[in-house]
Amino acid sequence: MRLDKRWWVVVVLGGLLALFFGLDLGRFLSLAAIKSSQAELQSWRAARPLLAGLIFFGGYVAVTALSLPGAAVMTLATGAIFGLGWGTFIVSFASSIGATLAFLAARWLLGGWVQSRFGDRLATLNAGIAKQGGYYLFTLRLVPVLPFFVINLALGLTTLRAWRFYWVSQLGMLAGTLVYVNAGTQLARIDSLSGIVSPGLLGSLVLLGVFPLITRKAIDLFQARKVYANFDRPARYDRNLVVIGGGSAGLVTAYIAAAVKAKVTLVEKHALGGDCLNTGCVPSKALIRSARFLSQVQRAREFGMRSAQADFDFGEVMERVQRVIEAIEPHDSAQRYTGLGVDVAEGSARIVTPWAVEITHHDGRVETLTTRAIVIAAGARPFVPTIPGLAELGPTELLTSDNVWQLRQRPERLVVLGGGPIGSELTQAFARLGSRVTQVEMLPRILMREDPEVSALVAGRFRAEGITVLTGHRALRVQRVGADKALVVETAGDERRELQIPFDALLVAVGRTANLSGYGLQELGVTTGRTIEVNGYLQTNYPNIYAAGDVAGPYQFTHTAAHQAWYAAVNALFDPYKKFSADYRVIPWATFVEPEVARVGLNETEAKEKNIPYEVTRYGLDELDRAIADSEAHGFVKVLTVPGKDRILGATIAGEHAGDLLAEYVLAMKHGLGLNKILGTIHTYPTLAEANKYAAGNWKRAHAPQALLAWVERFHAWRRG
Repeated sequence: MRLDKRWWVVVVLGGLLALFFGLDLGRFLSLAAIKSSQAELQSWRAARPLLAGLIFFGGYVAVTALSLPGAAVMTLATGAIFGLGWGTFIVSFASSIGATLAFLAARWLLGGWVQSRFGDRLATLNAGIAKQGGYYLFTLRLVPVLPFFVINLALGLTTLRAWRFYWVSQLGMLAGTLVYVNAGTQLARIDSLSGIVSPGLLGSLVLLGVFPLITRKAIDLFQARKVYANFDRPARYDRNLVVIGGGSAGLVTAYIAAAVKAKVTLVEKHALGGDCLNTGCVPSKALIRSARFLSQVQRAREFGMRSAQADFDFGEVMERVQRVIEAIEPHDSAQRYTGLGVDVAEGSARIVTPWAVEITHHDGRVETLTTRAIVIAAGARPFVPTIPGLAELGPTELLTSDNVWQLRQRPERLVVLGGGPIGSELTQAFARLGSRVTQVEMLPRILMREDPEVSALVAGRFRAEGITVLTGHRALRVQRVGADKALVVETAGDERRELQIPFDALLVAVGRTANLSGYGLQELGVTTGRTIEVNGYLQTNYPNIYAAGDVAGPYQFTHTAAHQAWYAAVNALFDPYKKFSADYRVIPWATFVEPEVARVGLNETEAKEKNIPYEVTRYGLDELDRAIADSEAHGFVKVLTVPGKDRILGATIAGEHAGDLLAEYVLAMKHGLGLNKILGTIHTYPTLAEANKYAAGNWKRAHAPQALLAWVERFHAWRRG
């Protein structure tokens, strides 16, 4: 019913506009018509001032609300008839009310549809409108780069609040209203609208346009003075930048600062390289590689071998993991970064003022450095839920992604609590290394952020490898009877029941939590929630203190931490002269299970949740020559595109080397390349990368111009005679 009402409104408005232009009513809103009737209008206003004022007010509201041409001429007429004072009053309020009505009409007719269809792509715009929409509107009102009716309609499609739109318009249009109404008082001497706008007036309007920018800067300075009120700013600084945390975000931030010749100190209290090198990406991939080798040995017959076996020791496998870490460690070492120009301090940092960091070195020495800016890159740690009995487990019984690498004895029975990427990767790796693994996930499926078919594909592979996958099971408690330990879980559904899962070790992988304590945030009053709260420039509530990486979110990937680090470093070093808003439009990620899963942009689940129209193109890797030759003919490439177009909304790949294959789609989305460009690119044969070209070919076939092909068929038949 609501949709019908909207269509009726569109029909009525269309009819009114058709009458306006069809009957050439615009001729009454021309400068010549107003000038020719000026004397009669002034006499009418003198005889009936209240009625004349109401009629002009209503007419102006109608012209503005319907976005009709003639508002400028009506402003001149109002000045000519009512004078500067009353003319300004009438036009100021009538124009703001009419503009707000046009704004509301656009929102009512199309706003919901625009937000539901393009909400994902408008997220950054909506965030900017929510925070600074008033400034944007004020600037546009003072210097109308766009016609006012375009501003009214366009902002109606955003999330800007109507009341804010009204009062900002009221203030922003006042200067222009005064200029035009005043010009209207001299109507007899004006021959055209261009005669109003002299070079001097244009200069004045430009200066007015700078006013909101000056106002914004003044407010920023006021807020900064307020937040800095209890601190004394140093007369000079020891450093341009101090970086707290030596993980991916911290290392990249320090490297960029040194590269542009800034004086930078990097502080790390544990080990340079952070979680990725020491407890995350690197050790997990080393373990996965060893485990995969064992799985391939077990598949010997698939590769034409009668039999194969591997004799291994779990402790030696874990020692290899450490050797891999040690081999990569020099890339992130203090020696390397010192050579690059970074002052590396090994110790604990504490922010004591917005411009001072106290460093307690490992040798006990304490020093305080003053700095113009600070970047916090303190990372995150595994989250351990408060499950009864969990805290009583010993260090080799309760495992996380931090301490699992210290194991040298394989747990015979391992329970993995968590079905996300970390839990799934370690589940498969330990199962292949000989542990009897049970994976417990509270949600309906593992890898919940992926599409259901991806979760099903991976869960099916897990079960085929002997892993017990329990989804929809909630952990209740850990109970111990003598030397025996068990995780008690509750099944989902109407008939809930408890199930005991015996284990020798319990690996908790239910997420990570930002490191927010121990280095002065609370004492200083830096605003935090689940992470440090930052704006689009990665600034905290202290403008010279920035945060990047896991401690800031919203993504907890090594590559996004490095991505954020560029923005944090450049903004910290060059603000207020130049700064950049962090760009999160194309963020890829991969889960290194087998089959490997990689994704960028939207998947079907998200597109449906956000009500974004899409088309799906699939290509099964079981058809790919190289996958068949490698005995890895499983999985698929799935691409989401705009309906009827080849523009990529997202891509999901499940299969051999999915993370590597995804790079082509990341590049395409980043630079606006469609599937036609991928199809037209030569891919080496035989490679797995051909899957991307074949997926693009499937899209092309589905969008072949059938009518044109029918004519081409007739053409070829004619040529055959």
